[in-house]
Amino acid sequence: MTAAAAALRENGRDVIALSQGEPDFDTPREVQSAGIAAIREGKTRYTPVAGVKPLREAIRQKLLRDNSLDYDIEQITVGCGAKQVVFNALFASLDPGDEVIIPTPCWVSYPDMVRLAGGEPVPAACHEHFGFKLKPSDLEAAITPRTKWLMLNSPNNPTGAVYSKDELAELAGVLRRHNHVHVLADDIYEKLVYGVPFATIAEAAPDLVDRTLTINGVSKSSAMTGWRLGYGAGPKVLIKAMNTVQGQTSSHTSSISQYAAIVAVAGKQDHIADFVSDFRNRRDLLVEKINQATGLSCRTPDGAFYVFVNCTGVMGKSTPQGKVIGTDMDFAMYLLEEFGVAVVPGSGFMASPYIRISYASSIEDLQRACGRIHEACEALTGSESINEQCTTVA
Repeated sequence: MTAAAAALRENGRDVIALSQGEPDFDTPREVQSAGIAAIREGKTRYTPVAGVKPLREAIRQKLLRDNSLDYDIEQITVGCGAKQVVFNALFASLDPGDEVIIPTPCWVSYPDMVRLAGGEPVPAACHEHFGFKLKPSDLEAAITPRTKWLMLNSPNNPTGAVYSKDELAELAGVLRRHNHVHVLADDIYEKLVYGVPFATIAEAAPDLVDRTLTINGVSKSSAMTGWRLGYGAGPKVLIKAMNTVQGQTSSHTSSISQYAAIVAVAGKQDHIADFVSDFRNRRDLLVEKINQATGLSCRTPDGAFYVFVNCTGVMGKSTPQGKVIGTDMDFAMYLLEEFGVAVVPGSGFMASPYIRISYASSIEDLQRACGRIHEACEALTGSESINEQCTTVA
């Protein structure tokens, strides 16, 4: 959708892109300076595959300070973004036919990464009326003898759902009955929460730490998406295998990014409060405006920077050009082509009929986009919604 928006812009169209998960803030100045210093000091050569020791030590201290997780340095690996760390773990651990439980809605790459690694993704639907969170009973029902991993992403992309420590403890209660199931905790949005505490499952259930890979990074918390740096902490045997995979693929992430990330992880965190404050204001504006649009509704997310919009109320209606809106993709393309607003259809996140709107854009762009979305909804005519309830698709 971002590429489609860019193509329209190249043809002179005014398009507001609310499709990409990227903070619009600059990387903090002290982090920039650390990257520049690394270049000037000649820290531009190969590094250990797992990452330079000062960075891994900074990550070790961060996990102890923020998450009460006590790892040694050999249990930590650094990759080219959290996405690569996720893939390395799956590629290093999955045998053909192994199953990975993925609560849906989920980040679009999870199922394909599982398939690329030879595994089978097993969607576990998380419904809107339960806050888009996995229920223990649904987790229990999804586990089979072939289950290798449960993937947990909190705060969640695309819904913004945040699991409480108690909710994680309940899921852990199920996992204790199934010793063969490991947990991949994708915590990349950890710092972007609004009035709720963050918890990760190894913290909520310390006895599962030897079955858990905790993944994080600097992309979202320090506006460093282009620097490509994520990290993982977990059992030594898994980290060693992941390093073997990485050693034969990318080797290591950029040395410059690594030295800059030391400051991002261990340095001042003052910018995060500013990020969160701005994002909260944008979230509140977007939620209010979307819930005023005919046929649309959304929950107020507790974390990340997305609103997951239920568009059941526009299904079955017709555009001014006579096209029937039958899917969330139809609605997303209608918004893009006719009104110049780029969003992402929920089907990409294995949930329909929804759209994901990113509020990692300026207040001005969000206000203009909401005006266009209201106009688009008002322009639809015809039958009432063809569905009264949302359905989640596998």
